[in-house]
Amino acid sequence: MITQTRRITISEYGLQEKISSIPRAPKSRRSRLRYAKSVATVLLASDLASLRRELETMLAGPDVLIEETSTGPETIERVKRGDVDLVIVDLQIGAMGGMAITMELRNLESYGGADPVSVLMLLDRRPDVFLARRAGADGFIVKPLDPQRMRSAVRALLRGESYEDESLRPATVRVGSTDAR
Repeated sequence: MITQTRRITISEYGLQEKISSIPRAPKSRRSRLRYAKSVATVLLASDLASLRRELETMLAGPDVLIEETSTGPETIERVKRGDVDLVIVDLQIGAMGGMAITMELRNLESYGGADPVSVLMLLDRRPDVFLARRAGADGFIVKPLDPQRMRSAVRALLRGESYEDESLRPATVRVGSTDAR
């Protein structure tokens, strides 16, 4: 079977389109097309559409493909299908929260039910850091979110590193001499 394919590439000179006829396997046997390694797939998991829009605005770019889910089970199923590089999950999502999603992903990875994927957890307050660490998240950010911290966290996790919100580091307090005069 010969089909016509259309390839669009982005270069420093703009969009380029190339149309060619090449033999293709029947559609049922074709594997899913994969993006170039320079494009990362980031899955945003939150039941709040406004939060997903905010994150998409912060992270959008030519090197990031953004997908969205609004429930825990949707997130798990999307990761099972593969080709997800990073999951950004809100701690509070409907019936299955961010902690349960992260723990389920780690469980699936442990027996080969899903490919390993980095998880960035969005926390509501500082004490939730314990929950993020306990669930096995690779990184966490405490709300309110700002674009610079989000992009730094995403870059670190896509490089395979972990990320802990710098704003959570306690201030060092030096105590002077306690000698009484």
